Amino acid sequence: MTDAEREELERLRQENAELRTKVQRGKNLELKVSQKGAVSVYGLNRFPVTLYKEQWERLLEFQEQIRDFIRDHESELAVRAKPE
Repeated sequence: MTDAEREELERLRQENAELRTKVQRGKNLELKVSQKGAVSVYGLNRFPVTLYKEQWERLLEFQEQIRDFIRDHESELAVRAKPE
């Protein structure tokens, strides 16, 4: 095996490991700091939910009202099936 072939094999192994991580990411939520300094939550949908720190703080302060609203409107809300 040549050096170029070894390098290509290593690159493919690394790419394969990254793809496995992406598949597993869908099972768990993950937090990251975006390029613009916001907080992104991965794993809820296809695209991340990204808000700035102040927005997250404001939303988290509102969490009880959100929970109450969901409980009060349970019969009106759709439930999305989890992907297998």
